[in-house]
Amino acid sequence: MIAVFMETRDGKIKKSSLEALSEANRRSADIGCEAVAVLAGPEPEEAAGPAFSAGAARVHVLVSPALADYSAQGYAMALADWAREARPAALLFAATAMGRDLAPRAAARLGVGLVSDCVKIGVRDGRLEFTRPIYAGKAVLSCRLRSSPQMATLRPNVFPLEGAAGGTGEIVRTDVVIPDGAVKGRVVEVLKEQGGEIDVTEAEVVVTGGRGLKGPENFALLRELAAVFPKAAVGASRSAVDSGWIGHQHQVGQTGKTVSPNLYFAIGVSGAIQHLAGMSSSKVIVAVNKDPEAPIFKIADYGIVGDLFQVVPALTGEIKKALAE
Repeated sequence: MIAVFMETRDGKIKKSSLEALSEANRRSADIGCEAVAVLAGPEPEEAAGPAFSAGAARVHVLVSPALADYSAQGYAMALADWAREARPAALLFAATAMGRDLAPRAAARLGVGLVSDCVKIGVRDGRLEFTRPIYAGKAVLSCRLRSSPQMATLRPNVFPLEGAAGGTGEIVRTDVVIPDGAVKGRVVEVLKEQGGEIDVTEAEVVVTGGRGLKGPENFALLRELAAVFPKAAVGASRSAVDSGWIGHQHQVGQTGKTVSPNLYFAIGVSGAIQHLAGMSSSKVIVAVNKDPEAPIFKIADYGIVGDLFQVVPALTGEIKKALAE
């Protein structure tokens, strides 16, 4: 079987995990096995429904009061113990902040290899073959893992989400024992960003600003543009984040988050290689920059050379008109 760890937030499975499960379901058909989902928490059964809709033959729930809040140590311990018993052929995660934190810890406990940030999965000689970008996106690497289970994280918004609503199936409950003192850190408070903005890794449209915005107050222009689209988020280059104009959770790039939206706006972003590494897999890229030689134009599908303070309001207005028609 191919197992997928399902990340939850506010009692609901995240879209990126359902995408990974959909891909596991497709690949399981290729190698003649089944796809299963793995949930963890104090009472995770309540969130299981969407996993069946995305193709899970079963949902394994790892239950413990110690798993009420995410901790890398507790979750890695529970997941590794389950994998030793269940012996899946592969164990997949979404390449979110949690997935990037949890997957390597679980792999270390199991003593197996891990392929991170995969953008494609194939089957060769009966085993999964993973493809991921390397050298800041300048090349791609395809590899198979000799260890078992094969472990990988999958980039969000790359793998199609499939399945019908209202799925049901078997839930297998496993009570997990986390020894006292095994978890060294604990969550004392979760601070949610004001405005309820979705994470840039989950957004279908990302509007990113760079140093060209000249100050934090001008991110309002980007939020107005993002507000035109459903499921949109505001991103930022490292220079904008380092300047304190916007929080680090918005940073896109090699030292920030990797995004693959359907539409990516690069507003006042020069296009340094570190930034391109985090957004070059976007489906359509639109760049606005006053410098016609800016590197961002080399990968942009559409480029506008001009003053962003004039271009962005006009662009927002025209998109509103087009969507209203």
